[in-house]
Amino acid sequence: MKAITSSILMLACAAACAAEPTTIAVKAAHMVDVRSGTLVDNAVVLISGERITAAGSKLAIPAGAQVIDLGNKTLLPGLIDAHTHITGAPEDAGYSIIAKSVPRVTLVGAKNALTTLRAGFTTIRDVGADNYTDIGLRDAINDGDVPGPRILASGPPLSITGGHCDDTMHAPEYKSTALGVADGADEAMKVTRRNIKYGADVIKICATGGVLSFGDDPRTSQYTLDELKAIISDAHRLGRKTAAHAHGGDGIKLSVLAGVDSIEHGSYIDEEGIKLMKEHKTYLVPTLYLGDWLIENAEAIKLPKPLLEKAKVVLPTARVNIGKAIKAGVPIAFGTDAAVYPHGLNAREFAVLVKLGMTPAQAIRTATVNAADLLGWSDKVGSIEAGKFADLIAVDGEPLKDVKTLEQVQWVMKGGAVVK
Repeated sequence: MKAITSSILMLACAAACAAEPTTIAVKAAHMVDVRSGTLVDNAVVLISGERITAAGSKLAIPAGAQVIDLGNKTLLPGLIDAHTHITGAPEDAGYSIIAKSVPRVTLVGAKNALTTLRAGFTTIRDVGADNYTDIGLRDAINDGDVPGPRILASGPPLSITGGHCDDTMHAPEYKSTALGVADGADEAMKVTRRNIKYGADVIKICATGGVLSFGDDPRTSQYTLDELKAIISDAHRLGRKTAAHAHGGDGIKLSVLAGVDSIEHGSYIDEEGIKLMKEHKTYLVPTLYLGDWLIENAEAIKLPKPLLEKAKVVLPTARVNIGKAIKAGVPIAFGTDAAVYPHGLNAREFAVLVKLGMTPAQAIRTATVNAADLLGWSDKVGSIEAGKFADLIAVDGEPLKDVKTLEQVQWVMKGGAVVK
């Protein structure tokens, strides 16, 4: 009897020991400390399960740990893109989007998710997908059905009737209206609550006209201050952050005064808007590289002529004004508008930020600690520190000297699992 009891205890112990996660030790010649903007040499990151337990120089590696030796590579935290449309594609800027079914769009999103993850972006914020396709994809990734980055999703963006995020491609007789259309404070609150009901992590608001829509002017505001206050205060009360698509000066100012968490694009930001954003500590999420790609590839994706004409005016103007905002010290978080150009090219945004006056370290911070702060995930992602998710990337070369090294990510880990 004593022998049987002993055997049972040994089996129980073996099962318990087997259930304990194996320690993983990731070694690399260098690691970027994104907070200080310096390199840590002879880096070691210790991981248990999905989380980092320790990180630093020449840390002792526990006996029995699984060692991943990356040689002469440089480690960084997984990158964050705070402005994507993961279920979209460049050709959707034209009429071809009309022919895509919801299942087809969602499957395109699954492809884009893997491409984005393998490019080193382990966390994204999706700010606008009709029919809740981004929320469905987020849930599939969280459940392990498909690979992809961590996603904070918005679902259908809020828009006035005929605004930038309404459907302006169909003829009147089709009576087509986008799912997120809401006019007046009461209706806007109702749509905000409906998006949250169906799983939105963030509420996206189209506060001004846009480039890739018909019949509107990016410089003009669309929602009133009262409508914006109703949306934003309700979203905040229900524990969600807010993001405002805003090219024009008045739309930027109204959104900031209403308490929005981030301004997306900010193409026509002026001195007053810069002052307000600094006072309110509102993040600006520029999306600049897309200007190069979109104009160069307009013919290939069959971009309608009225939209191309707007792009040729707005996008170069944005670089001038956002350069002023950067120099003035407006808080910046990294965003790309990926879908306007192909997913996976997200890191090309870094070089544009550096051209506008940022140091490489500052540009990298926009996609790490700054973006994590904007998302409300500073305790989860954005730096290589104990307690954070083990989301890591590795590159050849020195990103603190040349941010273009981030365009060629060689190795990716998400939550302690190597995915590239």
